[in-house]
Amino acid sequence: MADTVLYEVSDGLATITLNRPEAMNALNVAAKVALRDAVTSAAADDAVRAVLLTAAGDRAFCVGQDLKEHIGLLAADRESGSRHTMSTVAEHYNPIVRALAGAAKPVVAAVNGVAAGAGFGFALAADYRVVADTASFNTSFAGVALTADSGVSWTLPRVVGPGRATDLLLFPRGIDAQEAHELGIANKVVPAAELRAEAEKVARRLAAGPTVAYAALKEAVAFGLTHSLDQTLDKEDELQSRAGQSEDHAIAVQAFVNKEKPKYLGR
Repeated sequence: MADTVLYEVSDGLATITLNRPEAMNALNVAAKVALRDAVTSAAADDAVRAVLLTAAGDRAFCVGQDLKEHIGLLAADRESGSRHTMSTVAEHYNPIVRALAGAAKPVVAAVNGVAAGAGFGFALAADYRVVADTASFNTSFAGVALTADSGVSWTLPRVVGPGRATDLLLFPRGIDAQEAHELGIANKVVPAAELRAEAEKVARRLAAGPTVAYAALKEAVAFGLTHSLDQTLDKEDELQSRAGQSEDHAIAVQAFVNKEKPKYLGR
């Protein structure tokens, strides 16, 4: 992986770190490629049972597109008559969000500072967000005459409701950690100095848990949001059959009977 993104796997936990603190972890092309490759690898690796997405520095989680690079790329497009620059949505942002949201394992985001634009989108694509009390969120898109990308038009209404999502998209503003918690954007807010330890604690707990059941839970919630009750009940039946046949279910039942703490295998 390029050093714009760091990737490490330890005891079933893949830690992915955006590593451009000097640029507030803005997404230049190199960072987008490296992040796409990292999250895709983590999602596909059966040895990875949970993912922790975080960022270097204390100012920003990710402020979205690197606009300094973007200006030059747009100018080159105008000269050549191409639209290559905006293909970054299909080439980078969409695969990143699909891998995060669709991973058959839990994804935790540790939001250490400003999460704006695509950075906000990546945080929303995670299953659980641990947020520093100094962090903030901003949709940002309309502020640079763009529409939503990185899945925000899908994830944000599901978290805060369509009316509030439309407000935040039409009138971009900073959402501090307390408001983010009230809106449901932040699952847990902690002092900034404790963020990494707390986020890692949450992620490692999930990495040691029943991975098949977690994957089924993610799939069930996503399915239920866009299907009828009858369809969702059928999906629950399908997923429960899958979870019930897992080794982890047998381990959990035996541990319950024996009054022991289960030691899951993730399969």
